Amino acid sequence: MARVSTYLNFSRNTEEAFHFYKSVFQTEFHGEIARFSSVPPQEGTPPMSEADQNLVMHIELPITGGHVLMGTDAPESCGFHVNFGNNVHITLEPDTREESKRLFDALSDGGHITMPLQDMFWGAYYGSCTDKFGVQWMVNCNAK
Repeated sequence: MARVSTYLNFSRNTEEAFHFYKSVFQTEFHGEIARFSSVPPQEGTPPMSEADQNLVMHIELPITGGHVLMGTDAPESCGFHVNFGNNVHITLEPDTREESKRLFDALSDGGHITMPLQDMFWGAYYGSCTDKFGVQWMVNCNAK
């Protein structure tokens, strides 16, 4: 089922932030906390430090009204530079790849593609962009 969520990037304290949000909203995480240690090695990328491997790659927490907060640690060793203003994305999870492409193409028109739509190791069809107004978007489709 399609949904919209908010994706938060933190600089090494995602787990702490999400435990705080969990206590505020009195809900439970969806699934396990995924760590960077579960990311397969990427060709041409140096090995990740043990400290970075323990960071949060992905976490989900339902909050209110069916809305879901998602988050990740964004370590500089992976090329991320978290600043207030670039740490929030609106995440769209369409029901079909076709709708994913339509939304992605429309949102990125006149903006900047940060990651083209492509099949990802976690099984989704995923891409990210910043629209012409500076709003950051992620499109993540789990349909085949």
